[in-house]
Amino acid sequence: MKDFLKYVLATITGIVIILLIMAMLSVISFVGLAASSASTTNVKSNSVFTLMLSGQLEERTQADPMSMVAGQVTPNLGLDDILAAIQKAKLNEDIKGIYIEAGIFSSDAPASNHAIREALLDFKKSGKWIVAYADSYDQSSYYICSAADKVFLNPQGMVDWHGLGANPYFVKDLLAKFGVKYQLCKVGKYKSAPEMMTADKMSEPNREQVTAYITGIWKVMLEDVSKSRNIPVDSLNAYADRFITLSAPEDFVKLKMVDKLMYTDEVKGEIKKLLEIDEDETISQLMLADMEGVKAGKKKGEEIAVYYAFGEIVDSETGDLFSQEQNIVANTVCKDLEALADNDDVKAVVLRVNSPGGSAYASEQIWNAVCKLKAKKPVVVSMGGMAASGGYYISCAANYIYAEPTTITGSIGIFGMFPDFSGLLNDKLGVKFDEVKTNKFANFGTMARPFNAEELALLDKYIGRGYELFRKRVADGRRLPVEQVEEIAQGRVWLGNDALPIKLVDAIGSQDDAVKKAAELAKVGEYYTESYPEEPGLLTMILDMATGSGSYLDEEMRAALGEYYEPLRLVKSINRQSAIQARLPFYLNIK
Repeated sequence: MKDFLKYVLATITGIVIILLIMAMLSVISFVGLAASSASTTNVKSNSVFTLMLSGQLEERTQADPMSMVAGQVTPNLGLDDILAAIQKAKLNEDIKGIYIEAGIFSSDAPASNHAIREALLDFKKSGKWIVAYADSYDQSSYYICSAADKVFLNPQGMVDWHGLGANPYFVKDLLAKFGVKYQLCKVGKYKSAPEMMTADKMSEPNREQVTAYITGIWKVMLEDVSKSRNIPVDSLNAYADRFITLSAPEDFVKLKMVDKLMYTDEVKGEIKKLLEIDEDETISQLMLADMEGVKAGKKKGEEIAVYYAFGEIVDSETGDLFSQEQNIVANTVCKDLEALADNDDVKAVVLRVNSPGGSAYASEQIWNAVCKLKAKKPVVVSMGGMAASGGYYISCAANYIYAEPTTITGSIGIFGMFPDFSGLLNDKLGVKFDEVKTNKFANFGTMARPFNAEELALLDKYIGRGYELFRKRVADGRRLPVEQVEEIAQGRVWLGNDALPIKLVDAIGSQDDAVKKAAELAKVGEYYTESYPEEPGLLTMILDMATGSGSYLDEEMRAALGEYYEPLRLVKSINRQSAIQARLPFYLNIK
C-alpha cells in the first residue's frame, strides 16, 4: 500500500511539473508572438508581396493563442488585413509587385471577393505588376486572380468555372423523426429563413429572390472577368455551360482563361524577370503577416473610426466552447458606440457591417445606439458581404450608406419560430403533463403542448408590431414614405446593385469610399483611420483560452466537416437563439 501511494504521488507530481512547464512554454510563446506582431518589418528593395490565397476568408480575423501555438488546421484570412496589405504594397516604393498563389480557398461572401479584386485593380494603377499562380483555381480564387497581369496554371491543373447555384436545405422531416416541430409567425412573403424548419422545399417567393440575387452576382463576375481577360461575356457563359472545369489544361490557354502552363520553379523565373534579377538571386518576399509590420506613414490630421460589426446579431454572448463565430453582441456594441460618441478625437465613424441579422431586440438596441452616435458626429455605413434584415436594421439610421455591387441587403421583415417539443416529450420519451392555472393564459408557452390558435393570433399581432417598427425605422432613416418602404420590404433580399435605385443604399463603393465620405461629412481635410473594437491583448487571449472560449477545437471541426459544419453548428445552437428574429436564411449555401 505504501509503494502504491508513493507511485501515485510521484505520478501526480510529474503531471503537475509537466503542466507547469507547458504553461511556461506557452506564455513564452505568446510573448514571442505578441512581440513579433508588434515589430516593424524591414522592406528590402525590389521586394514582392506574396499573397497566399488559401484558407477561410473572414471579415476580420480573431486572435487565437491555442491555434497559433499548436498549429492552426486551416489558416484564416482577414479581409481587412488583405486590403490593408495591398494598399501598403501600392504605396511602398520598395515593393515592385504582388504574387498571388491560390490554393484551397473559401470565402465568406462574393462581396468580399469583389473587394479584394477591386483593391488589386487599384494597385495596378501604380504601374506595378501582379502575377497569379495555382495548381488548380476554384471559382472564387479565379475570379480574384483574373485581375492579375499574368495568370499561370500548373500543367496538370484545372480552372473551376461552372456558374453559381444555391442548395437550401430543410430539416423539418429530420426534426419530425424526434417529435420536434416549429410553429411560425412571420411578416413578409419573402421572409424565407424559417422555411428551413417548417418546409421541405423553397417557396415560390423565395425561389424568385434567390434566383435574382445569384443571377446578379454571376453577372458581376462575368463582366469583371470579361474586362480583365478580354473574353466576351457570352463566351464565359458558354464556358460555364460546357463545364470547362474538366477540360484538358491546354484548353484553358486556348480559351484565354490562363496565360501559360508552368511549374512553380518556372513561375519563380518569371518573377525574377519582372524584378530584373539574376537566376541565382533570391526573391525578397513579404507575406501577409509581414505586411502588418510595414509602415503606412505617419498619422496626420483627424481620426476617422472604423467600427467592425460582423456576425450574427445576438442579445448577449453565448460563451460556447465549440464556437469561434464572431457575433455582434448588442450590449457590447452599444457601449462601444457610446464611447466613440464621447471620444472628441474621433470626428466621424464608419460602421462596417457584415451580418445576416439576428435578434430583433438586439437590432433595435444597436439602432438606438447608432442614432445617438449620429447626433454627435457623422456615421457612414460600409456594407460587406451581407447587411440584411437585422444587419440592415442597424444600418438604416446612418447619414450615408455604401454597398458593394454584390452585397446582400434589405430583407426588411421579422419572424418568430417557436419549437414544439410535445411530440418528443409525450410520444418519444413518455413524459406526460397535466394542467392547473389561475388565468386563461397562465400556461402560455408551456412545453406540454403547442400554441393554440388564440395564442398564435396574439403572437402574430406581436410580430406584426415588430415589423411595423422595423419598417418605420427604415422609412425615417432613408427619408422615404412608409408606403414606399412596404413595396420593397416584405422580407425581400436585394443585391447592392439593385438596392441603389430603390434607395436602400446611397452609393456603390468600397470601405475606402465610405471613409472618404465620412471625412467629407465631418468637414475634415486630412485624416487617418483607427479600427475598432481593438484587438484583445495577450492577457485577455490567455484568459479566454483558460476559460474555454478558445477556438482551436472549432477549427478542427470546421476542417473535418467542411460544408456540413454550418448546418451542424446551427442545430447545436438553435435553442439559444432569440425566438424573435430579423435575419436572412440561416445558411445561404451558394456554390
